[in-house]
Amino acid sequence: MPDAATRLMSEDAPAATSGRLAELYERHVPGAMRLAFLLTGDRAQAEDLVQDAFLRVVGRLQYLRVPDAFDAYLRRAIVNLHTSALRRRRVEREYLRHQQLLAMPATDMPDVSTREELWRALLRLPARQRTAIVLRYYEDLSEQQAADVLRCSVAAVKSLIARATATLRGQIGSDEG
Repeated sequence: MPDAATRLMSEDAPAATSGRLAELYERHVPGAMRLAFLLTGDRAQAEDLVQDAFLRVVGRLQYLRVPDAFDAYLRRAIVNLHTSALRRRRVEREYLRHQQLLAMPATDMPDVSTREELWRALLRLPARQRTAIVLRYYEDLSEQQAADVLRCSVAAVKSLIARATATLRGQIGSDEG
């Protein structure tokens, strides 16, 4: 006995076709709804997904290689539509994130008094510590490059920077209090 999909393609009468569609719908949609709900986790989205998939498969029914495998085509269409929706949402989220980054206001102008305070504290450092800080952070040299300029080891540069930053934190913190 041929499947409903095969019978649907072989009959030309519109009334018979609509009856066959109803039969296909009643037979395959409950299982398709379970699949779609498990994929989406939302009943409304699952219903929309199943309706779209059903319409796509029925619209291509005469071109199916194996019309008797309607349920397999329907499942594949549901999975493909769900994957496309996920991909579309990911692209939309990325676009919105990018637009938010572009719309963010420019950062405020630096606080001149804070900059002056930091500059005075930097000038109070011993020359070697100040040189290590300037080479490492202002000139953006690596620790090895700063060590080469200072003619010392990398460990010595790390030590100079650590002592200088601790001194700067202490001076700036005590000025605020």
